[in-house]
Amino acid sequence: MKKLLTSAAALAAMATGAFAADDVTLQLKWVTQAQFAGYYVALEKGFYEAEDLNVTIKPGGPDVAPVQVLLGGGADVMVDWMPSALAARENGAPVVNIAQPYKSSGMMLTCLKESGITGPEDFPGKTLGVWFYGNEYPFLSWMGKLGIATDGSDGGVTVLKQGFNVDPLLQKQAACISTMTYNEYWQVIDAGISADDLITFKYEDQGVATLEDGLYVLEDNLGDAAFKDKMVRFVKASMEGWKYAEANPTEAAEIVLEYDETGAQTMKHQERMMTEVAKLTAGSNGALDVADYERTVSSLLSGGSDPVITKEPEGAYTLEITDAALN
Repeated sequence: MKKLLTSAAALAAMATGAFAADDVTLQLKWVTQAQFAGYYVALEKGFYEAEDLNVTIKPGGPDVAPVQVLLGGGADVMVDWMPSALAARENGAPVVNIAQPYKSSGMMLTCLKESGITGPEDFPGKTLGVWFYGNEYPFLSWMGKLGIATDGSDGGVTVLKQGFNVDPLLQKQAACISTMTYNEYWQVIDAGISADDLITFKYEDQGVATLEDGLYVLEDNLGDAAFKDKMVRFVKASMEGWKYAEANPTEAAEIVLEYDETGAQTMKHQERMMTEVAKLTAGSNGALDVADYERTVSSLLSGGSDPVITKEPEGAYTLEITDAALN
């Protein structure tokens, strides 16, 4: 599917001015997978090309910090979770949300029933696996709201810094681990643990859901009319890719696999992931719902004595890009 221009096609492209397309580099939050299918679909199906864009998609990984890539000029736009982006903004990184393809949260804690956990009131005294590198903020907000210490003290929980796998649950090093509805939960199931032996706590059901997988740029770049025009076209084509992926999950999964250079992904897992991801992007046209933003901010501010952010953000999002893209 990845197409290479022949020399003849290259000459034709130059003759028609195709090489004048505007370059855009997108930094993903994680590795190539169906979590980001909309962007790969937009690339493969020619939606970016139709908007006169030459888009490069850079996979993330455990050693990639999207905010740092953006600040260093390695990307024009990044995918990040809002808690991470707002924390970075409060700490001096001027990132701004320009679009929100994900409407719902897929984050949850997955626990072994044999641990005795039946509800959040049973967390104290237990070891819980938590992702870091900016992914810990929703968890810390939740524990702060519950009044549960996370330092391992009496009446609190012990936090296990979880790698990006499900081993702590499989090896019973933790009573619960962080999972996404579209990824790690199914890794647990595929490892042979029955759903009947698990209990899950979706952040959204606990009233602490925060926005995930939004598109962010540097604030100063929004003062450049040419950059804004590129972002309008990029968001328009990206959302076209997302809606196509929602409607065609099998094809979307196949496209993702074509761009996965690691060869580590399987069709079964990616198709299942795409089906679950479609539930999270459903209902979004790309525009940030201000009520969802305010809910996220409220959650991050209410983290007890050590909230994720300490004040109401200013200028952390703009609707200008999606207003233009949708019209």
